[in-house]
Amino acid sequence: MSGVENSWQLDSRLANDTLPVFDNGGVTILLMNDRRWPWLILVPKVTGAQELHDLGSEIGPVVMDIAISTGEKLKAMTACEKINIAAIGNMVRQLHIHVIARNEGDENWPGPVWGYGSAEPYSEAEANEMIVKLKEHLFDPSLS
Repeated sequence: MSGVENSWQLDSRLANDTLPVFDNGGVTILLMNDRRWPWLILVPKVTGAQELHDLGSEIGPVVMDIAISTGEKLKAMTACEKINIAAIGNMVRQLHIHVIARNEGDENWPGPVWGYGSAEPYSEAEANEMIVKLKEHLFDPSLS
């Protein structure tokens, strides 16, 4: 994906709250370190991007295609009832897209996951297992 900049850095708050999964098409895919929900964060590697429209007409559609594809694949992988996709960014201004698998009756259903309770971090073994599973289901070698 052109437009990806070498000076790009992941916001420290995202880095602290997530586990790296892989890069795909100029988008870093992260696992939120909260085992209550299968919750991915997609971060376009575009320096200074805060809003979807900051990506422009060349990169924006590619990022949206990755978000949609990630949602479809996460839904198939988890057999969840609902996928939530959102780019809010009120607390962390760096553009990032949440892709979250939800099920009726999960913690805080049908309310939002943001700010609800305290995160329940994955154990090292759980995190490794989830990341392997995500790579198997989500990675598209044509975008790397």
